[in-house]
Amino acid sequence: MFAQERQHKITELLEQRRKIGVYDLQQLLGVSPATLRRDLAQLQRIGKLVRTHGGVLHTNFRTGEPAFERKVREASAAKARIAEVAVRLVPPNATVFVDAGTTTLEVGRRLLGRDDLTIFTNSLPLLNERRTGKSALVSIGGEMREISRALVGSVALDWLRQLRFDLAFVGASGLDATDGASTTELMEAAVKKGIVTRARRVVLVADSSKWDKPAPILFAGWRDFSDFVTDQRPSRTRSEALQRHRVHWHADAG
Repeated sequence: MFAQERQHKITELLEQRRKIGVYDLQQLLGVSPATLRRDLAQLQRIGKLVRTHGGVLHTNFRTGEPAFERKVREASAAKARIAEVAVRLVPPNATVFVDAGTTTLEVGRRLLGRDDLTIFTNSLPLLNERRTGKSALVSIGGEMREISRALVGSVALDWLRQLRFDLAFVGASGLDATDGASTTELMEAAVKKGIVTRARRVVLVADSSKWDKPAPILFAGWRDFSDFVTDQRPSRTRSEALQRHRVHWHADAG
């Protein structure tokens, strides 16, 4: 069995089991400990697994990241209100990036109804939406991350380096009043960082349940955002933190 075949088999097993012991993997693949170590090291380098003492984990095992379908259902009314406010920030004839995620998906759906925009995205669900408007919709390409349906990896990052946006909508898994916005996975964090550096105006969209629940990977500080759209008025402490960094917040509690 070639290295690529072995590594594909390892990732398939992790999708099924979420965690596997090194000894079990060695027996299932019929390879030497040295060969298995090389395969695991390569898979960890490209973000396909997490190595632990005596075994390996699926990249989402420790974070408890929910599946995309579940995230779509969570706080759906709040996400709809956020999207209604967010789209008002988009000027005519703008070039816009819409990040992958369930809140940004609501924003993207509404923007697709316009006929004057060029919309770039790494969101497969948004690319699959049936469009009613005439705005151009462009994929940056990349490898699909199953749990979030986000296009990530080197191809996505290479395209981002060649593009500029008037405005970008970025989502987050967690928010901290001091540090900023965070997410759960390294490759998605890299794409989000790339988006932030390529847009003149960066708008963070996240519902209020994300506050004080930082995810493992910080991808941007508050200074990186010009606007924050949420579903509830931030508390005094949070509002003061946003003001210190000159972030304009927008909310519509419905």
